[in-house]
Amino acid sequence: MLISIASGKGGTGKTTLALILATTCSNTTLVDCDVEEPNCHLFLNPEMQFPSREISIPIPHINTDLCNGCGACSAVCLFNAICISGKSALLFDELCHSCGGCLLACPNNAIYEKSKSIGTINLGRSTKHPQVKLLSGTLKVGTPSAVPLIRQLKQETAKITEDVLVDCPPGTSCSMVSAIKDSDYCILVTEDTPLGRHDLELAMNITSLLNIPTGVVVNKYDQFAGDKSIEDLCNRRDTPLLAKIPHNLSFARQYAAGHIPSDFSETAYQIWEQLKSQRSVT
Repeated sequence: MLISIASGKGGTGKTTLALILATTCSNTTLVDCDVEEPNCHLFLNPEMQFPSREISIPIPHINTDLCNGCGACSAVCLFNAICISGKSALLFDELCHSCGGCLLACPNNAIYEKSKSIGTINLGRSTKHPQVKLLSGTLKVGTPSAVPLIRQLKQETAKITEDVLVDCPPGTSCSMVSAIKDSDYCILVTEDTPLGRHDLELAMNITSLLNIPTGVVVNKYDQFAGDKSIEDLCNRRDTPLLAKIPHNLSFARQYAAGHIPSDFSETAYQIWEQLKSQRSVT
């Protein structure tokens, strides 16, 4: 199964849950798609199996000797990455989505492409938990979009034959959508606060649009002061509540020290059992 772990907002504990689930499964690969701030390696301490692979995307360049400023490239660009100044075109490559439309539109063949590095990907096996492999990406500082690097990670994921856990970027932006796309199941991690409930519903809307079976895990659960409407939301959206992980001081201390918390391994096994039942249904 390809299981994505996402959240409507940051700080809910999706990376924590991804690590706990990965280390309680006998054989799995954890994919860290939070490429702007990857941190799974801090807990797994992987031994890399190949050197960092550089990932590049094609970016158009303009031959000013051939460009006459006709504006055909600017007209076809949906992202305003090209504008016309006088009799020549100006490129803003931070806005470019590498679609190649400008190359096709240019009547003078004045546009050609060059490769631009956007980051690296790495594969390693954990030295602390040998049953876990880690595939991660690191976005180059200053790169405006993480989507191309996440797509490359997902292509590598397609080659893996064992169960895969995808630690997704926070929020409900394009990066999150790219990370959860084609998942067999998505676990949404939330906290029982009004803001957590609000952003959980946004994330549910995304998984519903993509037709991905979804379950919810409530982290930092407070049985006395928590937002009880999260359970109502799950019932209304016909989304199973897989587990509740309460506040726990030992849990926090282990995580702050760079250790994967072991207090809730039984909860992790219960979640895996529910995922296995989902696999039998699909």
